[in-house]
Amino acid sequence: MTGAARRLEPALLLAPGAVALIAAFLLPILQVLAYAFFKDGALSWSALDFTAWRRMTDDDYHLFVGLRTLRIGLIVTAACLILGYPLALVIDAASARMKALLFLALLLPLMTSVVVRTFGWLVILGRGGPIARALRDLGLVPNNFQLAYTETGIVIAMTQVLLPYMTLVLVGVIGQIDRRLVEAARTMGAGWLHALRHVVIPLSKPGIIAGSVLVFAITISSFITPVLIGGLKLPVLAAGVFHSAIAYNDWPLAAAQATALFAIVALVLLPYALTARGNAR
Repeated sequence: MTGAARRLEPALLLAPGAVALIAAFLLPILQVLAYAFFKDGALSWSALDFTAWRRMTDDDYHLFVGLRTLRIGLIVTAACLILGYPLALVIDAASARMKALLFLALLLPLMTSVVVRTFGWLVILGRGGPIARALRDLGLVPNNFQLAYTETGIVIAMTQVLLPYMTLVLVGVIGQIDRRLVEAARTMGAGWLHALRHVVIPLSKPGIIAGSVLVFAITISSFITPVLIGGLKLPVLAAGVFHSAIAYNDWPLAAAQATALFAIVALVLLPYALTARGNAR
């Protein structure tokens, strides 16, 4: 094989994947951006149009939907981190047999359709569900109380759906921490909590950031769970994109909403990318 052919070989191997990525991912994104910033998607300076963006900014409804989506994303991310970090510590410290069982319990929900799980939560959080019945029996809530069709219900369901993702990322990072560092801290007189605070958590910071970014990005772009649990009274950005495009055939507005959603995810991913790049150096 000649030198030129050897240099060309990596490009030829990457070409099929690159073509598929451009066709399935890059071109649709460019089409969405075209509809968001140009009239009828025509890529010319004369067709530059910001009408859809003005409609979004002038209408408080779209602002409230965006703020609700951002709020739910932040709360679900915090809840998954608070619940997932101790769970990851337990899985990492367990014996091989127990670790396999815990991983199985963690992965089993992922093998069930998110629609099925969401309908299950709709029953649990509904007016006749066990939570509402227990609180009514204790006299803490009125007879019409339910967590379904509330932001709290959306947060509970989304936390259960995304907790495995956060935990798996954290387990992968915590498992790579040298146990001798923790043992050295304990030998020097540090208690378990001090060793956790000053050794384990700082060394697991890449996993905390990666898991948080993953959960946040999935949460704010989720459609099925927020729509089924929240109903029509609590729309989120992903549902707004669907209704604008499908129900009202308003593609410029749908493209602007999708672009805003993409921008939020990109703003969250950018600091993580810069941090990862700094650590690599």
